[in-house]
Amino acid sequence: MSSPSLPSSVRIGYGLGSVATGAFGTVPGLMLLPFLTDTLGIAAGVAGLIVFLPKAWDVILNPIAGRISDRTADPRGPRRPFLLKAGLALAVCFALLFAGPDLGSRLLDGLWVLVLFVACATAYAFFQVPYVAMPAEITSSYDERTRLMTWRVAILAFAIMASGALSPMIRNQFEGRTGYRLMGLFVAAMLVIGVLGAYFGTRSAPIGRPRADAASLRDQLRIVAAARDFRLLLTTFVIQAVATGAMLAGVDYVARNVLRSDGAATILFVCFVGPALLLTGAFSVLGRRIGKKAGYVVASLIFATGAALLVTAGSAAPWVVYAATALVGCGYAGAQVFPLAMLPDAAAVDARRTGHNRAGLYTGVWTAAETLGMAVGPALFALVLTMGGYLSSTTGAVVQSDQAVRAIVLGFSLIPAALVALSLVFLRGYSLDATEVEGEVAT
Repeated sequence: MSSPSLPSSVRIGYGLGSVATGAFGTVPGLMLLPFLTDTLGIAAGVAGLIVFLPKAWDVILNPIAGRISDRTADPRGPRRPFLLKAGLALAVCFALLFAGPDLGSRLLDGLWVLVLFVACATAYAFFQVPYVAMPAEITSSYDERTRLMTWRVAILAFAIMASGALSPMIRNQFEGRTGYRLMGLFVAAMLVIGVLGAYFGTRSAPIGRPRADAASLRDQLRIVAAARDFRLLLTTFVIQAVATGAMLAGVDYVARNVLRSDGAATILFVCFVGPALLLTGAFSVLGRRIGKKAGYVVASLIFATGAALLVTAGSAAPWVVYAATALVGCGYAGAQVFPLAMLPDAAAVDARRTGHNRAGLYTGVWTAAETLGMAVGPALFALVLTMGGYLSSTTGAVVQSDQAVRAIVLGFSLIPAALVALSLVFLRGYSLDATEVEGEVAT
């Protein structure tokens, strides 16, 4: 039997958490690499490592965070206390990330960023994992989870557009580090809004108490890894996260070195996220008509086509680049809605089959892998920059070689397109549908 529909206040309240996840998921991937290479003067390869290592730490931490939240009992709800404490800690650490003093050494400046980014990643793990785990406990309805994710992704798209479009604009109003410091405070304020919105907005959510599995973390990870549908869905999503991360990292470089306009970064972001604000609801309807898996395939193909067209960025008129980016944005909307609606399906089916609620562990593994994918993307883009001979500086005023510009375009277009196409090979084997998700599992 399906659970009753959730009130709009809960859907919106839960969705507000995406203001935090959208801002933190976007801005470091967009701004941290150029901050390191073109303000701190750190070589592209080293900068890529600084961006990557804290996220790699999350691969270890996120399943642990999920395990801890699965075992937590609190009168406010089993997940909600983590949202408040970890979310506010994230806001403080993020403000400090770009607020470091001039330490007079590229090594020390790089270490400051590395340490604060590790702190950000740690706080984010204990916010995001409980947050993503909540839908499996809020409702047992297959379609209601899609509606819940529709609100989440719509707000996520808005948060990505606001943080991604305004952050470069704020940075560009001031010289050097001052612009980045003010940008950091702006994003920290967005994080606080998202955290408080999710915490207070889910007060009335019918969240059940998790039944923690008695097995060890290692055994649970083995069980989750053996869940075929979850494994295939996760692999698809992570490969696409690498593609998205590479494109995010490339936006500022494309704007300044290919389109030769600082303001182009904001336009590219609006083109990327704007369609998502309009099409998220349409993808939700599409999913109900043709199924979540088929909808995911359609969205991914749109994403890959748009990314492939961006290979013309070095020679095409700016409007062509913006139009292709908008096509990517159309696909990106669905490529967020569907997997995030399919994840709680996989967790709920496992709980019904086994009698053990591992939603936190599932989402811990999911967010760890997603975070790693989003970190590999900028690292991959930085590697492409290094191979193309990109020159770092403390002013960002260096004229890059034709080879470096071609590397920027390649990392922004064909490489992400190929990754998205590859991801669909794994999605073919995913088999969960509405009948299996909502039906009783035979014992």
